[in-house]
Amino acid sequence: MQETIPNRIVIYTKDIMNITGRKERTARKLLARIRKEFNKERGDFVTTYEFSRFTGIKEENLREFLKN
Repeated sequence: MQETIPNRIVIYTKDIMNITGRKERTARKLLARIRKEFNKERGDFVTTYEFSRFTGIKEENLREFLKN
């Protein structure tokens, strides 16, 4: 029996690189800006909801992208 992997709700640097086509440094800066916007500490996770709110990309589109 194969286990199903649940949808991720956390966005990582590599995800931002793949979604936007930006380089690693730019993706890290974007994550830092999102954390600052949502009053998070350095190292706190950024969720798909927060990324979506900040960038304007629909959360449904992000979840579809992250499935693959």
